Amino acid sequence: MESHSPTTPFGRRSLTLAHVASQANAKERAPEKAVHKWNIFRAICTAKARIGVTERALAVLDALLTFHPETVLTGEGLIVFPSNQQLCLRAHGMPPATLRRHLAVLVDCGLVIRRDSPNGKRYARKDRAGEIEVAFGFDLSPLVVRAEEFEAWAEQVQLEERALKLVREKITICRRDIAKMIATGLEEGVSTHRGGQGPADWMEIHTLYRGIVGRIPRSATRQVLEPIAEDLSLLADEVLILLEDHIKTQNMSGNESHSERHIQNSNPDSLTDLEPRFPESRGVIVELEPEPARMPERTYPLGMVLDACPDIIDYSRGGILNWRDLAATVAVVRPMLGISPSAWADALGALGEIEASIVVAAILQRGEAISSAGGYLRSLTRRAEAGEFSLGPMLMALIGSRKREKQRA
Repeated sequence: MESHSPTTPFGRRSLTLAHVASQANAKERAPEKAVHKWNIFRAICTAKARIGVTERALAVLDALLTFHPETVLTGEGLIVFPSNQQLCLRAHGMPPATLRRHLAVLVDCGLVIRRDSPNGKRYARKDRAGEIEVAFGFDLSPLVVRAEEFEAWAEQVQLEERALKLVREKITICRRDIAKMIATGLEEGVSTHRGGQGPADWMEIHTLYRGIVGRIPRSATRQVLEPIAEDLSLLADEVLILLEDHIKTQNMSGNESHSERHIQNSNPDSLTDLEPRFPESRGVIVELEPEPARMPERTYPLGMVLDACPDIIDYSRGGILNWRDLAATVAVVRPMLGISPSAWADALGALGEIEASIVVAAILQRGEAISSAGGYLRSLTRRAEAGEFSLGPMLMALIGSRKREKQRA
């Protein structure tokens, strides 16, 4: 007599329509169909969010698959019947209560089917030849039936992840390019007007740039980031055109000036340009090298500062390797933030050059959260003069905020 395949679960567990549908799909499986169990397991892991299965439940599924003796899932013998104790051991010591909860998740997601015995125990009954006649446990047939579905979902997830990675890379590159080009434009005095059109100055371009960057959420999908990446790309192209036009203008002016100097110096009797100019004292002028900025005793390591305020690196010429590089980069950033010379002078008097530079880097990092960088710096200066300000809490708050953003991402 052919044995009846159990349909309902043992004990107080209820039967749902989703369970019935999963069992119906398993009946439609062709006996000759075969899948590699670890390949399909990797596909399920990739598409776990689409399937609705948790990481801990996947650990239990991994343990279940190890009880199937063959690498290929095919034929009728797809029921595994380990005890909870054996499953807990292979699931890296998972507690029994946790194991039962995640087994239920696998069943609800349609990854396995319960084939419970009359008393709820898992075992197999063999015939006289030693072949398994009937088994009670977990049926792995859904993995074979839905293999193509899981693989298609996994491919979609991988494509989406790749597209998201590409758009994030585009945003990172555009941010770096725009920040450095703005810094170059300010240092070289490049005009932002072309034919009477264009932004008023580099401050306006920087404000536009910070406005676009401020739209980037802490954790976002590709659909949210793509318009932002496109806006940054367009802005980067416009800024690059400004610099290229300036170079063309400089080259034309340089060629004209070279021709004029050649004509002026064609008179061999003129020795004006050959005579060195000495001061009236005829003394030797010794130019002292400026003393490099030193780290004050009470400040924090440069690596910690850059970890808390990484955006300042985008405005540097060749990276920030020491405190002098930080001070030079802040000198470029200060006008962009709208910090007046008087506010900076007050900050230097109260904090010193390096600590004041660290504060400006922190203000830049906070971006749109600070409406007036100059006013905020003056407020911190007054607190420092009163002995009520310390860099430590500010840096630790920024580092903590960045860690939380990475965890959300």
